[in-house]
Amino acid sequence: MNTTPEERSPNPVDLHVGARIRMRRKILGVSQERLADDLGLTFQQVQKYERGANRVSASKLYEIAKSLQSSVSYFFEGLADPTDMDGFEENGSEQFVHDFLMTPEGLELAALFPRIGKSRVRRRILDLVRSMAEDMIDEDSEG
Repeated sequence: MNTTPEERSPNPVDLHVGARIRMRRKILGVSQERLADDLGLTFQQVQKYERGANRVSASKLYEIAKSLQSSVSYFFEGLADPTDMDGFEENGSEQFVHDFLMTPEGLELAALFPRIGKSRVRRRILDLVRSMAEDMIDEDSEG
């Protein structure tokens, strides 16, 4: 039985590379439109790359790296070594950080948090977030 394009899911490597493109673009404050213009593409094509729906060619990845002022290897950071027998599975902590940074709020928090110079203030923020998360867990278990 053949699978239709709708039934196929993106390759995990394409998903990872796309997520890293999105993260780097957002870190730099570059819009999809601006990146697309730099690359001679439509913003829809950039969206497809970022979602992993379309695979990025080597030459296009080189252009993306140049436009986003990064190395090509940046887009593969966090992937398991392909010679490792476990394949392309990310370990749990890497996936956790990746998922956090892929949210707009997580990216902004990650950029702003280190700017808070006083460790006591950072600790209080962490305590607040921890308390709020625990409250959410308690509410979920009650309802």
